[in-house]
Amino acid sequence: MRHGDGPAVASFILGLVGLLVMNVVLGPLAIALAVVAFLRGTERRGRALLGLGLGVADLLVLAALMTAQGSVSWSFG
Repeated sequence: MRHGDGPAVASFILGLVGLLVMNVVLGPLAIALAVVAFLRGTERRGRALLGLGLGVADLLVLAALMTAQGSVSWSFG
């Protein structure tokens, strides 16, 4: 396992979880870890790309919810 593989997997997991909770924190963290994985030459490029995409999606979901509700917090219902 290369040094970039851990951040690639972590980026994917944090991006996925960020779609449900704490997207304001987990989205940017997923993006940063994906960039670290690419800089370290990960063999799991697909996982890093998914983490990057999910991190961006987290921020887009946050922006959409903020626009709809006018605040940073959101709830079901």
